[in-house]
Amino acid sequence: MGAIIQVNNLVKKYGDFEAVKGISFEVMEGEIFGLLGPNGAGKTTTLEIIETLREKTSGDVIVDGMNLDKEPQAIKNIIGVQLQAAGYYPNLNLKQIIDLFSGLYNRDVDPLTLLDTVNLRDKAKSKFKELSGGQKQRFSIATTLINEPKIIFLDEPTTGLDPQARRNLWELIIQLRSRGATVVLTTHYMDEAEELCERVAIIDKGEIIALSTPNELIDRLLATGFKRPKEVKAANLEDVFLNMTGREWREG
Repeated sequence: MGAIIQVNNLVKKYGDFEAVKGISFEVMEGEIFGLLGPNGAGKTTTLEIIETLREKTSGDVIVDGMNLDKEPQAIKNIIGVQLQAAGYYPNLNLKQIIDLFSGLYNRDVDPLTLLDTVNLRDKAKSKFKELSGGQKQRFSIATTLINEPKIIFLDEPTTGLDPQARRNLWELIIQLRSRGATVVLTTHYMDEAEELCERVAIIDKGEIIALSTPNELIDRLLATGFKRPKEVKAANLEDVFLNMTGREWREG
């Protein structure tokens, strides 16, 4: 499969400040691709440009063969963008929100079937504001699926979730890819990127400083003679927590 996103020499300036400094990368069709970097590195700015939500200063962006400058609306039609919680109507129930979004997309969607994909059918009559953190994140991903997107963008999807909710969301992201979608995500959790992403780009101060598979980047570091100061065990504290408390859906 070829590249479904091509970014060439992308620049974004705010006055004299250059937030994105001529970066280039490709995302291959059907992969989970991670954009990693500290706060202020340019990750979200880059995503929002590709998502047609923010103007670029210069450079070229091609999404599924369509030029961002010439066909932004056509690009919008094939992507799903995860909204932050503030983007929803808190007093509508989940079924009503899906019906509303379906009308905006001009799609005929069965809300219960869609809620099944994120294990929220039993919350169809619940208001968004009544959901737990993990449920809100799962529902926000469900709404990205209404227009049956080829590419799904997830910006820090598991921030603030407990270990069970985080692992359950990992499983959901893998399911999305198995259904044929390309997933582009940002995260501050390196174990998450290592688990989910086929390839990652590390961005710092508006520049890509590394781009490869997680394994290759780890091997490259080890080849320099790097050693962790603490011996690595075959399990970690999160494994202990999940083993003792279970991995099942936990709401509240």
